[in-house]
Amino acid sequence: MITQESSSILNFDNTEIAFRNKSDKDLERAYWLFKMVASNALIKIGTPITNFSLNIGLPIQGIIRNTIYKQFCGGETIQGCSNAIEELGKGNVTTILDYSVEGEETEESFDACCNEVLSTVAFARTNKLISFCVFKPTGIGRFDLLAKVDAKEELTAAEKEEFARLMDRCDRICKACHDAGIRVLIDAEHSWVQDTIDDIAREMMEKYNKQQPIVYNTYQLYRHDKLASLKADFAYAEVQNFYLGAKIVRGAYMEIERERAAEKRYPSPIQPTKDASDVDYNNAIMFCMDNIERIGLMAGTHNDSSCMLLASEMDKRGIAHDHPHVFFAQLLGMSDNLSFNLGAAAYNVAKYMPYGPVKSVMPYLFRRAQENTSAAGQTGRELSLIIKEKKRRKNLKK
Repeated sequence: MITQESSSILNFDNTEIAFRNKSDKDLERAYWLFKMVASNALIKIGTPITNFSLNIGLPIQGIIRNTIYKQFCGGETIQGCSNAIEELGKGNVTTILDYSVEGEETEESFDACCNEVLSTVAFARTNKLISFCVFKPTGIGRFDLLAKVDAKEELTAAEKEEFARLMDRCDRICKACHDAGIRVLIDAEHSWVQDTIDDIAREMMEKYNKQQPIVYNTYQLYRHDKLASLKADFAYAEVQNFYLGAKIVRGAYMEIERERAAEKRYPSPIQPTKDASDVDYNNAIMFCMDNIERIGLMAGTHNDSSCMLLASEMDKRGIAHDHPHVFFAQLLGMSDNLSFNLGAAAYNVAKYMPYGPVKSVMPYLFRRAQENTSAAGQTGRELSLIIKEKKRRKNLKK
């Protein structure tokens, strides 16, 4: 039985706990994958080649399925994720089922995505190891439509109907989660559609977060204005008497944001330095801790220091490790040293588990790989932990 322990004995370098559910073969595969991801040139060359091969039907899906897909995805269907969900559960880590098909642009695809998310909600009703559902707003509505609303441009009659359908899909998902008592995360996107997404998330929270935090908006703290947004949304939640759901992350679109700002000649929304992002991220953690009875916090981070800060603050304030308003989260296949050591200390921790058909999920996987190469030290950290565990196991066999 896992019991609550003080954060003072948390050790994110404990590779025995981190890789307990990984075979030697799994470790070796992960080692070579992260070696490849560490090569920017390989990612840049491999992405178009793989896309081309998939599009013309070359038989490479088996290779992908047994390498990068196996490391970072749970399966091709909800049911196909069951084994991966159970494996995480053995380490006291829950799952966020994430249907990761990207780049679709038709009403039929938006309806299909909505229905798939609703299926994850139905599945979560029967599986206690699923702690959150999640959806990407551009999975249920057209990006350019969100951008037009964000720019406050006049919509045509057809566009107004289209936006109403987007809102209906969003409401159906949030209502289903409310009725099932399942939390749902609304992912963040690019800054030129994010104000509209924030408005939608606030409306859903006001509607469905009256008794507890069910709907969570995402705050990207690599933006210099998002700590202020978090505080403003909390003030509004207090006035309107609902719980704020806040998933705080550093962010995922830094290079795109800076390039677009330079191209269109407006001030970049991105923090001037990495340190500034870190300061705002940790200040967001402290703000949520100060108001934890009214805020549901998900700290989505692969940063050791931020995880330790939150764990320590919970102990200092006498907040139970399994307090329902506090979750840590990392991506499947990454930062197992954080996830499983937090789980072993009885904190609420979840893994984002992407799933979907191999070909359809590849754009997501390539985006994650590119983000990983630009995240300072992340790949090197993964490799050093894998090497440490391989050496530990080798020494045990002597």
